[in-house]
Amino acid sequence: MAPRLRLIRPWTALALGLALGALAAAPLPPALLEWRAAAGPGEAWRVLSAALAHLGPPHLTANLAGCAVVGAFGAVAALRPRWAMAWAAAWPLTHAALGAWPGITHYAGLSGVLHAGVAVAAMGLLFDGRGRARAIGAAVLAGTLAKVALERPWEAPVQTVPGWDFPLAVAAHATGVGAGLVCAFVCGIGGWLIAARRQGGAAGP
Repeated sequence: MAPRLRLIRPWTALALGLALGALAAAPLPPALLEWRAAAGPGEAWRVLSAALAHLGPPHLTANLAGCAVVGAFGAVAALRPRWAMAWAAAWPLTHAALGAWPGITHYAGLSGVLHAGVAVAAMGLLFDGRGRARAIGAAVLAGTLAKVALERPWEAPVQTVPGWDFPLAVAAHATGVGAGLVCAFVCGIGGWLIAARRQGGAAGP
C-alpha cells in the first residue's frame, strides 16, 4: 500500500511562500514592489508586494533566514490553520499601518511581516497551549515586545543601524507586532466562540 502523502501545514506553507516570493522578486527593482506613502488606491497591491521587495542580497538573506526561523517555530509548535490565517491577515495590515508614521515614505522587506508572524505564533501558544507551551508563548511575546520597545520607533521610525547600508524602518517591526496581535486576538476569540457554540450544540436536545 502506498504511503500517505503529508500535506504541508498552512503555517509552513505561508512561510515557504513568502521566502519563495522574495526569491522570485529579487531580480526586480524594489521600486516596483515597495510600499509607498504616496501610492494611490490603484496601487493598493503594494501592501502585499512590499514584503517581497529587498534592498540587496544581505537584506534578502537576513529575511530568508527569518522566514526559516518563524516557519520552524510554527511547525514545532504545531500551530492550527487558523493561526496561519491570522498571520496572512496581518501581512497587508503591517504595511498599511505604516501610513500613520511620519517620515516613512517607502518601505521594502519581510521584517515587518516576520515580526507579525512571531506575535501570532506566541499568541497561538497562549490561546491553545498548556503548561510549558503557554509559558514559551508568553516568553516569546514578552521578548518581542521588549525588542520593539528598545528600538523606540516612536522617536525615530527610520534609523541608521551599523552593518546595514540603508536606513532601517524599525516602525515596520512595531506595526508588524501590532497587526499580528490584533489578528491573533480576533482569531483566538473567534476560535473560542466557535468551540463554545459546538459544545452547546452537542449538549442540546
